[in-house]
Amino acid sequence: MIFLGSDHAGFELKESIKDHLEKKGLKYLDLGTDSLKSVDYPDYALKVAEKVIGEKDENSFGILVCGTGIGMEIAANKVNGIRAALVHDEYTAEVAKEHNNANILTLGGRTTTPTEASRYIDKFMSSKYEEGRHENRISKISGIEKLKY
Repeated sequence: MIFLGSDHAGFELKESIKDHLEKKGLKYLDLGTDSLKSVDYPDYALKVAEKVIGEKDENSFGILVCGTGIGMEIAANKVNGIRAALVHDEYTAEVAKEHNNANILTLGGRTTTPTEASRYIDKFMSSKYEEGRHENRISKISGIEKLKY
């Protein structure tokens, strides 16, 4: 399952992503927003992050879109267990999965074309987490999430 979310600035790109996923026969759940009306991106980042964390299928992931992808990435990464990655080309999409075991992709609705987004998503989905030397780093990230300040 692919969980989708956007704010108003990412709405149109999210809609094109849905078309791409449908053409590939992939299942998705659109968690909003459903228009160009101004909304707060953290609300949608949280909705998608909670779904990703609650999902038992390790192949499930989220896609979040705001104007630049930055706000969604920051907000989603506040949720324990989320590794959201802002990608801007096929290489960063590939490495997000292979090295960081990202479980949410973030994209910029104002910086990414529908064609680019489709390529990045396809690259992410075709990539596999490499484990090995990356496992220790992911464990350290999990440890940081447990720190209390």
